[in-house]
Amino acid sequence: MAAAPLLILLALLGTPLFAIIAASAMLGYLREGIDLQALAIEFYGIAEMPILLAIPLFTFAGYLLSESGAPRRLVRLTQALLGWMPAGLAIVSLAACAFFTAFTGASGVTIIALGALLFPALQQAGYPEKFNLGLVTSAGSLGLLFAPSLPLILYGIVAEISVEDLFLAGLLPGFLMLVILSGYSVWKNRALREPLANFSWREVGAEVREAAWEIPLPVVVLGGIYSGYFAISEAAAVTALYVLIVDVAILREIPLRKLPEVMRESMVLVGGILVILGMSLASTNYMIDAGVPQQLLEFVSGLVRGEMTFLLLLLLFLLALGAILDIFSAIVLVVPLILPVALQYGMDPVHLGIVFLATMQLGYITPPVGLNLFIASYRFDRPVVELYVSTLPFFFFLLLSVAVIAFWPALSLAFLN
Repeated sequence: MAAAPLLILLALLGTPLFAIIAASAMLGYLREGIDLQALAIEFYGIAEMPILLAIPLFTFAGYLLSESGAPRRLVRLTQALLGWMPAGLAIVSLAACAFFTAFTGASGVTIIALGALLFPALQQAGYPEKFNLGLVTSAGSLGLLFAPSLPLILYGIVAEISVEDLFLAGLLPGFLMLVILSGYSVWKNRALREPLANFSWREVGAEVREAAWEIPLPVVVLGGIYSGYFAISEAAAVTALYVLIVDVAILREIPLRKLPEVMRESMVLVGGILVILGMSLASTNYMIDAGVPQQLLEFVSGLVRGEMTFLLLLLLFLLALGAILDIFSAIVLVVPLILPVALQYGMDPVHLGIVFLATMQLGYITPPVGLNLFIASYRFDRPVVELYVSTLPFFFFLLLSVAVIAFWPALSLAFLN
């Protein structure tokens, strides 16, 4: 216990999270008289998880897409399909960002890749600048509930539940978030009567042909997995190979000399995730041996009398957690602790996963750590405080959707039942 203040101080001073986790595990092992070699054994244990291969492969594919002309083609296709609607460009922006984030797994990449296209277009179309900043910044994280999102895969690994079930469970909650933000966008810009474009089958056909190489991706991933033809890691390998061949060899949008740079950038993200995951496995196993989950359950049981109260406290806890911790770190650190408690209150682990990720998604636009706020501030050259204010309406509507998702389990479990 005496070491806890020191670890907190190190965290406040900016020590990398994996070092804090490793230090806490080592101190715990020493306290229990366990050989520190156990830490390395636990770390190498992640090599025995075949599904873990999906993380670097999907990440690499997503980064390749972001460097190609795919963002531009995706925006033009969604514009042809949805541009005729009131506030059509806002809805196009939301849909394009959600799709792109699902494949890149990193909302910051979406803001950088699509922001250069969407923000000037929104400005030119007459949307208020404050609305534009809030929309692009908030939409960056919308795709985290759609397959093959990295947080979904990582949650499945840590919670030891079916990633395929999580892919299905995230569909309706993800669309709910899209619909609520689209409804707000239409209402907010109701004075803009002119549609972005008139619907034209010819235009749709032209954009479908233009995006012909990207359109099969969701079919390959989801169709291959749910038909039983691919395991998730195999679907990831096929996706990475497909994107590599298309963007480098066929469309030639990414020169060979740039491939090492794309690999390096994507693997930096993957490396951070794997180091945190390896260290947290060691720390989690120590906490389980020390009975921390049971102590947490006893503590919560003294405060909570039913599932609804537990859900309410869980949402408040996750909102606070999302404001100070990124989603990947939160998954590997917190899920092993709250999962046993949630099961005691009869909460389905798949539903818990969707609630967890949907709530943590808000952390991307929640001060003080909100990653999207800082990326958007840098990308659009605006003060971070201005981004705080711009994203507030989107934050509250996303919070409303999280409450619906949490207290309506059937929305997450509909396709599973």
